[in-house]
Amino acid sequence: MRLVPRLLRAPNKSFFLFGPRGTGKSTWLRHTFPPDVCRIDLLHEENYQALLADPSLLAKQLAALEPESTVIIDEVQRLPILLNQAHRFIEERALRFVLCGSSARKLKQAGTNLLAGRALTRSMHPFLPQELGDAFSLEEALRWGLLPVVWADEDKQETLLAYARTYLKEEIQAEALVRNLPGFSRFLPIAALFHGQNINITGIARDAGVARTTIAGYLDVLEDTLLSFRLYGYEAKLRLRERKLPKLYWADPGIVRAVRKRFGDLHPEEDGALFEGFVLQTLRANIAYQSLPDDIYYWASSEAKSVEVDFLVKREDSLVAIEAKSGTRFCEGWCRGLRAVASLDGLCRRIIVYPDGPRLRTDDGIDILPFREFADLAAANQLFG
Repeated sequence: MRLVPRLLRAPNKSFFLFGPRGTGKSTWLRHTFPPDVCRIDLLHEENYQALLADPSLLAKQLAALEPESTVIIDEVQRLPILLNQAHRFIEERALRFVLCGSSARKLKQAGTNLLAGRALTRSMHPFLPQELGDAFSLEEALRWGLLPVVWADEDKQETLLAYARTYLKEEIQAEALVRNLPGFSRFLPIAALFHGQNINITGIARDAGVARTTIAGYLDVLEDTLLSFRLYGYEAKLRLRERKLPKLYWADPGIVRAVRKRFGDLHPEEDGALFEGFVLQTLRANIAYQSLPDDIYYWASSEAKSVEVDFLVKREDSLVAIEAKSGTRFCEGWCRGLRAVASLDGLCRRIIVYPDGPRLRTDDGIDILPFREFADLAAANQLFG
């Protein structure tokens, strides 16, 4: 397999690197830092057990390093107590730490303050079109996702199934993140049905057969293990009343399909949500890799269910409104939501993204862009003009 260059760049100071399992964090670390850098892999059971029994062993190892050396600790969430030593050696020896993990949940539960600002936070995402170049296929991305561990494998279906099983075994069961594993297993495919929709906790609880308060905790687990995220409504204060419930999105279309055990050709009822989520993920990844100050929301009227805007990207006082449409041919109905927010303060651009076709522009200034051109603009930080 050829090495795919990633867009993530390592900061010059200590940093946390978070990302879902299978996004290529360890591979990126191996190719970004010299082979003689001090590496501590907590997935290696011998390392883990030794440091679990005596965390002070880390201090002895760090004390032998030259000042300003780099130290990589992989899967740091397994032993949050090690951050105390990292904090100490940043202060005393100016060591640079790269603290890698697939979840920040145990760090939060341990009351860790993520080194009190002495370390930046970076995130690794599934592949982006710009990273894959000519090897990128939108149809394949929506069907199988772009997790590197899946993209590189010939048997993508089996790899995705194994990924879902590994998540339950290693992230959930081994780390004791939930008490009722069968209930969590029932919850996952139901949560996948809500990809791109407003979260109905009561409905999910009923279908999964667990308490409503338990579902709220399960959603936190999904988000803390970086497989999903919530998108909140923007308070535009237009004359229409606005919906406030957050929407649920998964970090990769392949994961959505895997937990639902759907691996065949894409079904028409899947296309809209998968494409919408993929557009959002493209935005999130580019914002993260470029360290942009942008926030993303959705906007929707509570009175007219069909009047909404998928994404509002906010940068200081400016907004870009984006609508994702999975159809193959532009129609005026696609513009309804974007026209409803035309008077929004700070709105500088309105964009419709669709899978492929010509670039168009409506008489009232709405840009209609094929996905690949939209992705290029996001990667070049040109969405705001």
